[in-house]
Amino acid sequence: MRSQGYPLKICLLTYRGNPFCGGQGVYVHYLARELSRLGHKVHVISGPPYPLSMDGVELHEIKSHIFFGYSSSQILRERSPKELISPLNFYEYASSRIGVFPEIRAFSFRAYHYIRGLMRRERLDIIHDNQCLGYGLLLMKSFGIPLVATIHHPLTIDRRTWFETMASLRQKIRMLLYYPLVMQGIVARRMDRIVTVSQDASRQIQRDFGVSREKIRVVYNGLDSEAFRPMPDERKVPGRIIFVGNVADRKKGVLYLLEAMARIRGDAHLVLVDGGTPARVSAHDLVENMGLAEKVMVTGKIDREELVRLYCSSQVAVVPSLYEGFGFPAAEAMACELPVVGTTAGALPEVIGEDGACGLLVPPRDSEALARALEELISDPERCISMGKAARRRVLQLFSWKRAAEQLVEVYEELLRANN
Repeated sequence: MRSQGYPLKICLLTYRGNPFCGGQGVYVHYLARELSRLGHKVHVISGPPYPLSMDGVELHEIKSHIFFGYSSSQILRERSPKELISPLNFYEYASSRIGVFPEIRAFSFRAYHYIRGLMRRERLDIIHDNQCLGYGLLLMKSFGIPLVATIHHPLTIDRRTWFETMASLRQKIRMLLYYPLVMQGIVARRMDRIVTVSQDASRQIQRDFGVSREKIRVVYNGLDSEAFRPMPDERKVPGRIIFVGNVADRKKGVLYLLEAMARIRGDAHLVLVDGGTPARVSAHDLVENMGLAEKVMVTGKIDREELVRLYCSSQVAVVPSLYEGFGFPAAEAMACELPVVGTTAGALPEVIGEDGACGLLVPPRDSEALARALEELISDPERCISMGKAARRRVLQLFSWKRAAEQLVEVYEELLRANN
């Protein structure tokens, strides 16, 4: 039996690894770094866009193709016929033509073949998948190594959110094809452990994927509180509200936020940092169509330092999501000593805390309640400052990547003891 604290050889899988492509890239970047700092050997196997380099972490880049959302003519101009007729490449191309999102299936099979080769020269203790849950993971069970998968939230929630506003049968069929829910449910139930990032996400996984409660472990995300920090010299702009997120993702509740901004009187104005990739919905068009050009500024993607400055110059952050498995923008804003107006959806109450302490909580989809909460805070700058300081204290206490890595190692060692 392994003794506790034994250095482990950990293989982290992520089908998209760059921290600027979304939460899954952030998750792998910081966990790999912290696991390495704890003395473990970490291999990161990633599809494009690839992670940034991390000290002490061995990065393996798997070539995948992002065909979804691109026209056939564009793909055929950029790819040779020989490249497209290989089995996995052809599957990715052909399935994307009928509205299927093939990236995670193809990545899981490529990762299986890659790890099989890697294991000829390297013994691995744990394979940890990040939100892929492709069929290739079932093939990895033949390696005889414990398999862990992180599910930030089940994609059933994304599909339900899209269905709320879809009128046509054609759109609904496209969403049924797009989300690989059957595959992810099958794979999730066969993992040795499921890690998720909130108690609410745990309940959703049990309900929607049928994973037993005994298999699930909750490990909260961390936050880089050195990067997201207060800037005392950054002047607060009266009435400035900041939203950070992907406008194209309907779970983010942007339409309800814009409706709330239309209700707010006075000098309140919104900075909308649209981090969506690829851009399928124009934030500028939404703002123009709702007649809010004078009250809403859209930035598009910005670098982290500029984002921190925007947080620190704002009075209030807003997270109007219809669901969050965790909610990085809420935690980022709190780390910058900013109070948050969020919804009671998903894990946001777990991140923001008790209503009135570090921010205000309102029901999702309620633009009137959202407007009232925003007006309440921006009209009371002293309260915003007090709440903001409490918010940073909460982040420092609860949301550390080092703590998350240590808790993950406990999950790994639990599995290894059970297998010995």
